[in-house]
Amino acid sequence: MAVKVTARKNLSGNRRSHSLRATKHAQKTNLQIMTLADGTKVRTTTREMRTLRKISKKKEEA
Repeated sequence: MAVKVTARKNLSGNRRSHSLRATKHAQKTNLQIMTLADGTKVRTTTREMRTLRKISKKKEEA
């Protein structure tokens, strides 16, 4: 099982119908399972995956 690394939580808001009736709605985070170089599996958001790839790419170039 993958370990959850991220600290991000769901965003909440309201859906508005044509009559302006409000119902609660949650925007869930986009969690993905990512395998690291040492073989461990981690659950992170796609934004964090992009950031990790950019950082590792800069380290390889330097």
